[in-house]
Amino acid sequence: MRHHDRHHGSAISASNTGFRGRNYLAQIAKLADFWFIPLTIFPTVALSSAVFGFPLLLSLIMSFAAWSIDEPVLAADFVGLRNYRDLFADPVFVASLCLTLGYTAATVCLEILVGLAIAMLLNQDLPYIRFFRIALIVPMMVTPIVAALCWKLLLDPTYGLVDYLVGSPIIWLGDPTLALITVGGVSVWQNAPFVALLLLAGLQSLPKEVVEAATIDGATKIALFRHVTLPLLSPYLLVALLLRTIFEFRAFDNVYVMTAGGPANATLVLSIYVYQTSFFSFDLTLASAASWVMLLIVLTVCLILIATMRRKEPD
Repeated sequence: MRHHDRHHGSAISASNTGFRGRNYLAQIAKLADFWFIPLTIFPTVALSSAVFGFPLLLSLIMSFAAWSIDEPVLAADFVGLRNYRDLFADPVFVASLCLTLGYTAATVCLEILVGLAIAMLLNQDLPYIRFFRIALIVPMMVTPIVAALCWKLLLDPTYGLVDYLVGSPIIWLGDPTLALITVGGVSVWQNAPFVALLLLAGLQSLPKEVVEAATIDGATKIALFRHVTLPLLSPYLLVALLLRTIFEFRAFDNVYVMTAGGPANATLVLSIYVYQTSFFSFDLTLASAASWVMLLIVLTVCLILIATMRRKEPD
């Protein structure tokens, strides 16, 4: 009997030990699940903060300071909003700001219109349509610098292919008006395919029942496009508008390679203004102020577009 009790007690003790072991393992698993995401995200956040956060904070501080490049950073003097006042008193900056706003509005509108037209064409059941959809990716695969160099060679008035085909030399990048139009056209050529693919995805996700019902009711193609397709496609249009506005407002690569802001500041967008102020004039405080003006404008536009998208979301 005593032997049986000892055996029973040892069994209970082993059972309790096993239960405690399983409970301990479960607690470890919960802790691992809890700390997994923070531990995996922390290195990325720390690296991003070091690479982007510190320069961003330093530029914000410098935009309110008076500092020369031959002085230590700690020797900078706080001057309040003086750099911003000097910035908006500079006619070159004001002209560059107006030019950037107009350039962004024009190129984004053209990219949306051209992209929508291409998406509507590629949404048809036509022969070799898949080939054209794949070919649409080619301009997007070319880096902006390479694309700008290629177009600069093609538009060269001496040995460019475009002037040869036209039959008369045209100074595409030497005339102030033509230079801005040409640079904007190259941007539309490269970025309209992205808009087209985005809108094509939206067109192919539209509910076919709504389109078929409108067609049965006798809606014309124009009425169908205006009252059915466009309203249903508006979220995709707003996303395309948001992304392209951000990228066009800070356009630098193609503009700098093709014209470097010339001729006569005809293509001096804000990104190039900041670049020239930083590395040619060595006025980093003024360049920092200009950078923050750019950032605030982009953030304002983004917030407006995001608020518009949220209002259009179904309840």
